[in-house]
Amino acid sequence: MLSQLQTIDIVVLVLMLAIMPMAGIVIALRKKSAEDYFLAGRSIRWWAVAGSVFGTNISSFHLIGMLGIGYSIGFVQAHYEIVFPAILLLCFVFLGSYRRLDVFTLSQYLEVRYNDKARLLYTILLILIILVQLVGSFYVGSITLQWLFGGPGFEMSYATGLLLIGLITCSYTIWGGMESIVVTDTIQTVMMLAAGTAVAYFTLSQPEIGGFTGLLHLDAAQPRTLQKMHLYLPSNHPNLPWTGIFTGLLLQHCFNFSTNQFLVQRVLAANSDTDARRGVIASGFLKLTIPFFSISAGVAAYYLFRARFGEMDFIRMSAQSDNAFLKLVETVIPHGTGLVGMILAGLTAATFSSVDSMMNAATTLLTVDVYQKYINPKASDKQIVGFGRLMIVVMVLASIGLALWTYTPDRTNNFMLKVSAQLSYFTPGIMVAFFLGILWRGASARAAVIAMAAAPFYGLLVEFIYNNFLGTNATVAAFFGTNLNFMHRVFLTFVLSLTTLIALSRTLFPNRNPEGFERLRVSIKAGQLVRAVGLFLALQSIFIGLIFLTGVSPKSVAVWAALSTFGLFFLHKRPASELATLTNGQNAVRARFGLDGDLLWAGLLTGASVWVLYYFA
Repeated sequence: MLSQLQTIDIVVLVLMLAIMPMAGIVIALRKKSAEDYFLAGRSIRWWAVAGSVFGTNISSFHLIGMLGIGYSIGFVQAHYEIVFPAILLLCFVFLGSYRRLDVFTLSQYLEVRYNDKARLLYTILLILIILVQLVGSFYVGSITLQWLFGGPGFEMSYATGLLLIGLITCSYTIWGGMESIVVTDTIQTVMMLAAGTAVAYFTLSQPEIGGFTGLLHLDAAQPRTLQKMHLYLPSNHPNLPWTGIFTGLLLQHCFNFSTNQFLVQRVLAANSDTDARRGVIASGFLKLTIPFFSISAGVAAYYLFRARFGEMDFIRMSAQSDNAFLKLVETVIPHGTGLVGMILAGLTAATFSSVDSMMNAATTLLTVDVYQKYINPKASDKQIVGFGRLMIVVMVLASIGLALWTYTPDRTNNFMLKVSAQLSYFTPGIMVAFFLGILWRGASARAAVIAMAAAPFYGLLVEFIYNNFLGTNATVAAFFGTNLNFMHRVFLTFVLSLTTLIALSRTLFPNRNPEGFERLRVSIKAGQLVRAVGLFLALQSIFIGLIFLTGVSPKSVAVWAALSTFGLFFLHKRPASELATLTNGQNAVRARFGLDGDLLWAGLLTGASVWVLYYFA
């Protein structure tokens, strides 16, 4: 690909890529305390929180993989970006409690609620999760660099790509810490959005497609079983069953946005609760754009390639769906304009955006929860920061070594789904410990530790039972497939872990330390949360009933469902004591709309997401 670039593309590529390490290194020159290094001095504004959360959550294998899944499976992949329940959970249940305790890591939070064993177990599980994701990101990043920059005049090996990613991310992460990462993540977010939007615009503008509306008409003209612009696939679909989307995938979203250290660390580093809350909500809006420029571009590519290329070439390309992005760049992007260089810069930036954040989170956990807790409790700021820098080097070397050992440098289809499945063995137990810990006083420390530790084994057990016994039954297989989808596994594991924690807390290990629960001081109670969820589900049941009982099309009720969902947020009234602490601008919004600014934006995000869920049903 590099050999095909024109001079202007190379100039744009080099200039855009130079911005990242330069910005990170400039910030790294400042002297840093431990709080500066790991949490950017708790001074990040909302727009930087939004950019960093988005950049952390989206990487090159998301951009490439999302488009590839849109190409091979369809718009249903958009469910990975509809995350409003998880964002609401973080903003209005966990966020205030996290920040009030003034912790560096979520494992410290678990120690306050439970004990030091829960803290250590969370650290171990998160390091494993981060390491799996880091290895996957290094692997995809390296083959992406090979793919982008390889050519007759310049061949990049798989190992060279791994080393290059490690060197560039270390150049600003080691010395700059969280502040450098937040700045570079924000820059990377702009570059990724620019790259994805450019590819989508030129793809949808092709005469065979006729814009986004043309894509919808083109898709609607196909037999229903072949249409791709829909959000729901059968419950026995091997990759994205609708039953798994509303159970296991929803839980995975809640883990990522509410209990995952490397994403929530941005919330802990925010300047205020308002900046933290609005930054996370803004990242939700950014994620909601991905289906419309990445996944829809993948669907458009399917129809474009089928119309423009011969049947044999189309079949060959369909077997390598993760290569659809490159083929689109070669096919639809005007050459000699610098756009190809800009797109390659955006993809390259995406390669680094998640790696640097995960490295920082892993080193924060190792430094605060292992070094400072067990090895050197009296460590100075200089020693703590020094150990953190050393751990970044260790994590990079470990990731490179494992990427060389566990993966071969061959692109595989839908790699994103495979990584998601690998990670999901560890997450259900963590979610149970956090959710019950913050909502139920009776959750005990020993029961929480057992539930977290047992979750991976529960996952393996239910998978074994289903794949070898239940899945062989024709009736069961007709509903849920012959093999257990990882989303269904996550839900079943969550239920087993939840049952374990409740049963043990009520019988063998009752909670004899309620002080931990009292220290969380959560503003929303379990009953209020149940009421809010119940109202939302009751409202949606009305529209779903209209669709199934009267034959009304989901598109025709989409706007009404969105508006009425937004209206639910007017039912929440903050106490006068809380309103008194809001700024004048916030009070003006409260007086005009009947709710404060945070709830207004949260309501708009929820309403927009609900519209998508109905319109593309």
